[in-house]
Amino acid sequence: MMHEIDLFDSTLRDGSQGEGISFSVEDKIKIVLALDSLGVRYIEAGNPGSNPKDLEFFQKARDLHLKHAKLVAFGSTRRKGISSAEDANLASLVASKTDTVSIFGKSWDFQVTEIIRTDLDENIQMIEDSIRFVCDTGSEVFFDAEHFFDGYLANPSYAIDTLNAALAGGASTLVLCDTRGGVLPETIGRITAEVASIFPGIPLGIHAHNDIDCAVASSLAAVEAGARQVQGTLLGFGERCGNACLFSIAGVLSTKMGYDCLSGQSLEQLTGISRKIAEISNVRISHSAPFIGVSAFAHKGGMHIDGVSKNPSSFEHIDPVSVGNERRLLMSEVAGRALMLKRINKVAPELEKDDPVTISLMDEMKRLEAEGYQFEGAESSFDLVIRRHLKLYKPFFTLVHYQTLGSSPYLDPLSEASHAAVVKVKVKGESAITAAEGEGPVNALDQALRKVLEQFYPTLKSVHLTDYKVRVLDSAGATASKVRVLIESTDGKATWSTIGVSKDIIEASWLALSDSIEYKLIADGIAPSDDTN
Repeated sequence: MMHEIDLFDSTLRDGSQGEGISFSVEDKIKIVLALDSLGVRYIEAGNPGSNPKDLEFFQKARDLHLKHAKLVAFGSTRRKGISSAEDANLASLVASKTDTVSIFGKSWDFQVTEIIRTDLDENIQMIEDSIRFVCDTGSEVFFDAEHFFDGYLANPSYAIDTLNAALAGGASTLVLCDTRGGVLPETIGRITAEVASIFPGIPLGIHAHNDIDCAVASSLAAVEAGARQVQGTLLGFGERCGNACLFSIAGVLSTKMGYDCLSGQSLEQLTGISRKIAEISNVRISHSAPFIGVSAFAHKGGMHIDGVSKNPSSFEHIDPVSVGNERRLLMSEVAGRALMLKRINKVAPELEKDDPVTISLMDEMKRLEAEGYQFEGAESSFDLVIRRHLKLYKPFFTLVHYQTLGSSPYLDPLSEASHAAVVKVKVKGESAITAAEGEGPVNALDQALRKVLEQFYPTLKSVHLTDYKVRVLDSAGATASKVRVLIESTDGKATWSTIGVSKDIIEASWLALSDSIEYKLIADGIAPSDDTN
């Protein structure tokens, strides 16, 4: 039977303090529902006393019916020199009406005397009074011992005194915080074990920041030492370098350490929900992110591909399906004919490894890569290459012409657009033309192309770009250099990448954009028209 670890997600509070992160109330509601469906036990939703947005959220959140998660309000101990009953922050925590409240207080004597500028005894009283005040209203209180590890290293007896004060006030869990994120995992584990021996039977938590890229390792070290609550943010973003990344922690706890950390829910949801929250947060998940990244189970080298094809455990530590991800075998000049055949067989199952068509396709791929194409990041474009080479491809539209127009300043001073594009295509024997504005020529071209095609293929309304990369392939050519454009598109469910190469950056972008649309329509099973020529 798996032991349980409680995950405590702070995306909506600590995560919102990350640079470039901002959530609307509606965003917060969507993230709460996603985290709840994943099986996260606690969701720290903000500080109701800090801003009107958080206050509005807590009011609306009362109507939510969560299956697994408990919402947590977050705030500090009372201010020095006043009673808890006089403290507006504590009053807002009580007014949030959450069953669980997280209160942070100083555990490092330096922070007490130099930052909040009170004496050590007063700080102890602030911790105990504040927690008792909230506990007396019926809420469970977690004590976040801020800067605990730094404080313990500097003055261990005082750091322990702050924990005793929290327990005296009624705290149910002591959360040890590496607030500066600079303590090594080995030290985190040792100190957590020492605290566990001082407070046997008292639930401990860990809250680690990532300033030396050790937040995940520190959190796991604390679990090994006895912590049973792990705080962090699902995608790892937060103040400065971020927080402990809960998707990595959930993956390790579940697949390596034998813990249930998702309230009995399947780990197979991990990738999909992580990507959903990334979309809401407007952040990109690193391709190489463990467990959930698109490259987490991607194989390029011929020996790796051969090994995985024979037995996936040769180069994969878990089955990607177990975390909701998928295996990808990357197309490149080092991949070998066997991988080429796997890709071809998706389109033409009858072809074999030594078939002249397979060999000619390998030659075609090498020719295209010599021109600057790189299919390892754009398998969708390579699928179209296969279809074209096998004469199984019929275009969904043909380009008549496109034109982009730009000016600075733009003609309409009230518009954020800087460019306009006109696109004329032929579909089903019918010509259609439209124009659109955009923030740059490629954005305008993308808007115009989808706009003119949506009238024929409504499924394209769900498609939008999520990434756009340009690489100069021959810098010696200066402004006449060949460029490679790689774009990533999504319809909200699937994600695919396509590529274009040209000395004209607009043309390279057009090639990638048109491939993206063609791939989407093929994937949706829409039949192209015979008269599209």
